[in-house]
Amino acid sequence: MARKPNYNFERQERERLKAAKAAEKAAEKAAERAAKRAESGEGEGEPSA
Repeated sequence: MARKPNYNFERQERERLKAAKAAEKAAEKAAERAAKRAESGEGEGEPSA
């Protein structure tokens, strides 16, 4: 016998996985930006504006 579908739970799981993947991607991009800043020396000295 097939199980009764729990649409709300399944949707929440899909959204949770999607959010985790997006957060991981954002963390990688932030790390890349930080590495580029450190490499180019940005953030040191006076701010330009």
